[in-house]
Amino acid sequence: MIEHEHDHEGDEGSPGDEEQLEREARRLIALTRIRQYGDAALRMKAREVESFDDDLRRLVERMTALMHEAQGVGLAATQVGVVSRLFVFVHDEEDRVLVNPVITARSDEVSVDDEGCLSLREVLVPVERPVAVTIEGFDADGTPVELPLELPSARVVQHELDHLDGVLIIDRTDDESRRAALAKLRPQPVLGGR
Repeated sequence: MIEHEHDHEGDEGSPGDEEQLEREARRLIALTRIRQYGDAALRMKAREVESFDDDLRRLVERMTALMHEAQGVGLAATQVGVVSRLFVFVHDEEDRVLVNPVITARSDEVSVDDEGCLSLREVLVPVERPVAVTIEGFDADGTPVELPLELPSARVVQHELDHLDGVLIIDRTDDESRRAALAKLRPQPVLGGR
């Protein structure tokens, strides 16, 4: 974050600057509640959801709020340490949830684009994915849902579905990008003074 110098003594900055700082603070706090690379939950294959109850609806609400606070467009249950097959995402500016999601159709046409992940902060790697998919599942009440999606939503749901299978973007990228990402993710040594 770059600090802005002020010409006027006593100037507190504009309300927009304060809102931006508050949003960034909320984002950083939210990221501490999302499992990060190295956490075992991110490599687990999630289990089917069997009960469409108030607990599930509360989880969906919590995950949706966290996704927005972290300024993401999707969040899988495994990213919050819940090994259940569901994720939330934004589609056409609307919050959606898919429980027990399954891709039932994929386009032959693929696209390579850089993907980031709330669980792999500061990593952006190229990932090839079908440009269109049809995904089926259930909403939080157990009502069947079928969504034919194109980019960018098609990419988002494929990314989140990967999370439910313990697959990360670094598993889907080329070797060179993977090496660079792993170097960035590796804990850096702390250089001590005297």
